[in-house]
Amino acid sequence: MIFKILARGHENVTSKHKSTFEITKDPELTLSGDCIVGVDMDKTMLDFPQEFKDKIADSNTKIIVELKTENGYDEIVGYGHENLELTHPTDIVIRKSDFTCPRTLMVKADKAARDLDSNLICDLKNEKIMEVTIKLCEK
Repeated sequence: MIFKILARGHENVTSKHKSTFEITKDPELTLSGDCIVGVDMDKTMLDFPQEFKDKIADSNTKIIVELKTENGYDEIVGYGHENLELTHPTDIVIRKSDFTCPRTLMVKADKAARDLDSNLICDLKNEKIMEVTIKLCEK
């Protein structure tokens, strides 16, 4: 199963957070948002089909998030969890930990903001468009 989202970068993307990264529907970003790598996304978790949500709410589901810009690409692998609510209206957060809240898309991710491809981050600082592809598969 696949779900695609478009977001854009922002001049204040710093990508310094060590345990998460976030994409938001909010159009603006302050320098304190060091985990946020994309803003103004065109869809949120509220747009996920129910079947997609059901699969994410299973710890046996492997989740792959692909981030692609004009000059950069990265792939992040993590897992679903039975406590994921997937109900936040503006934010999607990928976490290295197993903490869950309504903003969490996946847990036990292999990368956070500071681990992402430098060409990707450079494009995002220059406000390029980012394609976010969320793929679900069995562990």
